[in-house]
Formats: sequence, C-alpha cells, structure tokens
Amino acid sequence: MMISLGILSATLLVALLLCVRGARSTSGSTNLEQWSVGNRGFGTTLVFMLLAGEIYTTFTFLGGSGWAYGRGAPAFYIIGYGTVAYIMSYWLLPAIWKRGTAWKVLSQSEYFTRAYGSRALGNVVTVVSIAALMPYLVLQLKGLGIIVSESSYGAISATAAIWIGTTAMVIYVVLSGVKGSVMTAALKDAMVLLCVVGLGIALPYKLHGGIGPMFTRIAAERPDFLTLPANGMSPSWFASTVCLTVLGFYMWPHTFGSVFTARDASVFRRNAALMPLYQLVLLFVFFIGFAALLSVPGLTGADVDLALLRVTRNTFGPWIVGLVGAAGLLTALVPGSLILMSIATTLARILRPPREGQPADSATRARLLVPLLAGIALFFTFHGGSTLVTLLLMAYSMVTQLFPALLASLLPQARITATGAIAGILVGEAAVAVTTLGDVSMASLLQGWPHSVTDINAGFLALVLNVITMIAISAAFPHTTNGPQRVAD
Repeated sequence: MMISLGILSATLLVALLLCVRGARSTSGSTNLEQWSVGNRGFGTTLVFMLLAGEIYTTFTFLGGSGWAYGRGAPAFYIIGYGTVAYIMSYWLLPAIWKRGTAWKVLSQSEYFTRAYGSRALGNVVTVVSIAALMPYLVLQLKGLGIIVSESSYGAISATAAIWIGTTAMVIYVVLSGVKGSVMTAALKDAMVLLCVVGLGIALPYKLHGGIGPMFTRIAAERPDFLTLPANGMSPSWFASTVCLTVLGFYMWPHTFGSVFTARDASVFRRNAALMPLYQLVLLFVFFIGFAALLSVPGLTGADVDLALLRVTRNTFGPWIVGLVGAAGLLTALVPGSLILMSIATTLARILRPPREGQPADSATRARLLVPLLAGIALFFTFHGGSTLVTLLLMAYSMVTQLFPALLASLLPQARITATGAIAGILVGEAAVAVTTLGDVSMASLLQGWPHSVTDINAGFLALVLNVITMIAISAAFPHTTNGPQRVAD
C-alpha cells in the first residue's frame, strides 16, 4: 500500500514541477494569448500531445474498460467514432485554424462571434460551452477520485483525492497555462501507453491463458455479450451514436481552442495521419474490461467503472497498481486543466472583449476565474451520480449542437444567418435537455415503430431539429441585421 501511495505522490510532484518549468518559460508575460494558446507556436509534436491529452482522459482508463465489462460489444462505438473524427480533422481543423488565426481569436465562442458578426451568437455558444464542459470536468474529477482511492488501497478516500487533485490542477493552470499542460501531457501519454498496453496483454494471458482463449471463454459463458443486441443498443443505436460523436468530437471548447496553438495548418494534416494509430490503444482498454468480466464478477451500475482497477489490484502487486494509478491520475489532471483554462479564457474575453488592433488582454482575469470554476465543478462532483460514459454522452449531445453552425461558417457562401444559427442551437439544446433530463427516448416518442428507428440515439434527433430550424429561420429572415457582416478570412 505504501509503495502505491508513494508512486502516486511522486507523480503528482513531478506534474507540479513540470508546471513550474512551464511557468518559468512564460515568466514576465501576462498576455492571455501566451497563457491560453502558447502564442500560436506549437508544432506537430506539441499539438499531438495536447490533442491526445484532451482526448485520452479518465474515460480511456475507466469508462472504456467499464463499458467493455458492463455492456460488451456496444463499447466498440468508442473506437469507431474517434477514427472517423481523425479523418474528418484533415479538412476541418485547417479551415478552423485559418479563419481563427486570421481573426486572432482565442476561444470557440469568439470564433462564432467573428464568423457571424454576432455577439449574441457568441454569448449563446459561451453558455453551451460552459454547460457542456462542466459535466466533462466533473467526469474527470469523479474518475480522479476513483483512481486514487482504489490504487491507494483506500488509504486516500475518493473525496480527499478529488480535493487534492483539484487543488494541484488549479495551481498549475494558474501558474503556467497551456505550456504546463502540454508538458504534463507528454508524461501522461508515455505512462498511459505503458500501462494500458501492458495490462491489455498481461491480464488476458495471466487470467485466461491468452487473448484468444479469453474471448472463447466469454463466447461460451456469455454468448450474446460480443454482439450488438437486437434492440436497445442495436446497430441503429451504434451507427447514430458514432455519427453524433464524430460531429461533436472537435466541438469541445477546450479541443476547439487548442487548434489555435498550432503554428501552421500542416500540423493538423500530419496529426490526422498519426492519431488513428493512437486509437488502437483503446483495444487494450477493452481487453482489460473483458479480462475483468469473468475474474471480478458482480460489478453493476456506476461500479463498472472500477473494473480496471479492481482486476489490477487482484492480479498484481502494489508497484503495478501504483503505476496504473499514477497514469490514471494524469489522465484526469491534463484534460481537467485544459477544460478549466478553456472556460476561464472564454469568460475573460467576455468580461473584457478585445479591441480591434490591440494585443490580447491580460491573463490576470482568466487566472482569477480558475479557482472559482474549480469550486463550482467540485460542487457538482459531490452532488451527482451516473457512470462516466453516461456523463460523457450527455455532454457530447450538447456540444454537437454547435456543429451545424460551424459547418455553415466554413461554406463559401453565407446562407445561414446568425439568427438562424442561434435558433437552431437553442432548439437542439432544448431537445437534448428534454431527452436527457426527462429520460425521454426515441422508443417512448415513437411507440410501435420498428427498433431500427426507435433505437436511434435521441441526441441525433436533437441535431436534426437543429438543422431544420437553422435553415428555416435563415430562409424566413434572410435580411435580419445581427451585427456586422462576417469577417472574410
């Protein structure tokens, strides 16, 4: 136990030291552009680590293995949507970067304000961004508590772990900004690859005699586990969920904002070729969940997220458990820091909008917002349930509603107005709220319809209503004045 606790403590200390190093590299700078996007100077390697740091989170560790343990084949959607999204990024991210850099924007909401010449639209995007990022940040903090508590053998409670981790997160965000996050992301990526791939190979062989024998045993004891069910999480659910999450993949405000850290558009094209290879890591995450299925039975509900840590504790000694816990700790700290930075940057730019021809304003206001935002996230962390995947899917449905307006902003001819974009987003978000908070599904809305229709992800319905509303309002009020004309790139 003490060995594991020592490894966790040492990892946290190293993360803070990297943060100090990042702070020294930005010493003397109070520029928000430096703090939040690194003066737009990151190359292929740094952008790769930053994007991987955001994408491979506690969900990679706990949610993926938990779903493999609890759901089986439906978990494979996670591999599908990431791979397709990386292909899409080859064209999408350079276009966003080109416009955003020309406009010198720092956040997602600022991009929409400039693209449509509408501060009202930017404010709507801000509200959506924060509303979606808070559940995502809560997901990281919940995962942090689970990881540290389990890997310390209960020596540190989940509540204490969340408080300690959040405090460390706030310290290195305030001190070093994005440079501290990218330095920690490099350590995180190395540890995740080592632990996930190692466990994904070792556990099936140690517990079941190999990966093939493991699946043979699962097929014999749980014959329906490795296929999509005929209803519920059926092929219709699978396809619609993949589509929904592909469109929302780069709509996360912290991921969107990271696009502006690159020094040129070619960075994204190179990363589009590299990132799908990293998606293969998730295969080993699934292997861990499947290995735990027959070795650590009985986990249900939110406890399925414990599958990886429980099977590791039962199989290996404290050295391995400590390394796995340390890697999991970083999967919470890195994306959590980027989420805090994204929200703080967005709010700082609203409180003090940039003036034409002047450099980005001071980062002081953004830094002061970080502890406040962390406190709000802690409140929601301690007052909520749901599994990690459920939280992620809800937030995904919210940010995906921004995609139609983004796509319209990239078209050569401006056919969508700011009024239409606002109306579409509001209708889409209202539909997400009704289906999520009201526990409304397509099956309850379309009773008697075939499963191929009723199993479609309800978030996809919200997206369709969004697009219809956006087009209809733009056509009905084509000459509505919503502020200055869109800025040409």
